[in-house]
Amino acid sequence: MRSLSDIAEEYDFLEGDERYRLLIELGRELEPMPDALKTDATLVRGCSAAVWVYPTGEADRLHFLADSNAAITKGIVALVIAAVQDKPAGEVAAMDVTGALSPFDLRNQLSSNRTQGVPNMIALVKEHAARIAAA
Repeated sequence: MRSLSDIAEEYDFLEGDERYRLLIELGRELEPMPDALKTDATLVRGCSAAVWVYPTGEADRLHFLADSNAAITKGIVALVIAAVQDKPAGEVAAMDVTGALSPFDLRNQLSSNRTQGVPNMIALVKEHAARIAAA
């Protein structure tokens, strides 16, 4: 997976539909999530599309599998995951993920329908990281 800073650099260079294409491409680059993990327990609430996030890894290196049934939403999920993937749980728990995603200006680039679940995705990732870091 590309780093968030590399993605931001490319995103900043693009405009309009090219940004949508980049998000779709990022979604396609996500590590495949087995269908068996796409359950009610891994479903992110509040998203307009179905979004699943499954945490794996240990406290020193969190790893997430994620998927969505909508291409643009899957790209947004990929951005959230890129911000936290393979980082220590304590770092992710303390991280300002919303701030890390601010260069993408998602609220102004995409419809509110597409971004409404982003805070819930971020909360789920941070809550898992905090639980693992405290264990």
